[in-house]
Amino acid sequence: MANLKAIRDRIASVKNTKKITEAMRLVAAAKVRRAQEQVNSTRPFADSLAQVLYNIQGKLQFEDIDLPLFQQREIKKVALLVVSGDRGLCGGYNANIIRRAETRAKELEAQGIGYTYVLIGRKAKQYFGNRNASTEKTFVGLEQIPTAAEAAEIGEELLSLFLAEEVDKVELIYTKFVSLIASKPVIQTLLPLTTDSLAVKDDEIFRLTSKGGEFGVERTSVTSQVETYPKDTIFEQDPVQILDALLPLYLNNQILRSLQESAASELAARMTAMNNASENATDLIGALTLSYNKARQAAITQELSEVVAGANAL
Repeated sequence: MANLKAIRDRIASVKNTKKITEAMRLVAAAKVRRAQEQVNSTRPFADSLAQVLYNIQGKLQFEDIDLPLFQQREIKKVALLVVSGDRGLCGGYNANIIRRAETRAKELEAQGIGYTYVLIGRKAKQYFGNRNASTEKTFVGLEQIPTAAEAAEIGEELLSLFLAEEVDKVELIYTKFVSLIASKPVIQTLLPLTTDSLAVKDDEIFRLTSKGGEFGVERTSVTSQVETYPKDTIFEQDPVQILDALLPLYLNNQILRSLQESAASELAARMTAMNNASENATDLIGALTLSYNKARQAAITQELSEVVAGANAL
């Protein structure tokens, strides 16, 4: 009977764990929808900014652009902006981005180039802190749905490092959202800027859907429609000055989009991990229930045998 009680307790414990993992999966799904809504809400500003930059760039295409953020220097030190999460229980999300950052650091070291980290997320801070890695700044406790204010704070730190010539290049290492079951750590150069980086590119919108109780993702390609200004447009200010004022906004927008992609990747990874945990719990409950029934049947059979043996003895 003691064995039966232990199995019953184990089944109850696994059922409670399954309730928790199911709840966490649904919470992550709700947050993915919120992240999707925020991406859509920031698109008008991003499109307007891209339109202005595109037209100013066209105005300056035959002129030399001498701005600090375009300054190409000999690369002696690189700042690696690493975007991780504050929480675990999201599969290999944090481990993959940390591994990619370490690989990039080793590549720079092999080329004789120095590097320092700017870390986003408690997981990256803990990992690199335990290894005494060179770190300029850490950002933890950010909203799971990133905000423009947070992106601006990070952008100011990167701008100060670059303009003060403490670093000659800034690289962003974040997780690009591919699907609910896949994501990819990528590296993007943030600073110095190039005229090619200001070109208007097509984009994709990801929409979380649910069919038959299962979550999925639909992709929609979006082509940015850029309105070209008339060739005789006259700017009140020097176009170079306008460009200089708008470039920090462009940088902050790039950081915000990467934070949004990373947040969506983390939440999708957590959804997948919790879904797998729930399925494993279901399988374990089935196996434990089978063991319980076998043990119970064996106990009943033993009791019947003892009753029969006692009756025969009489």
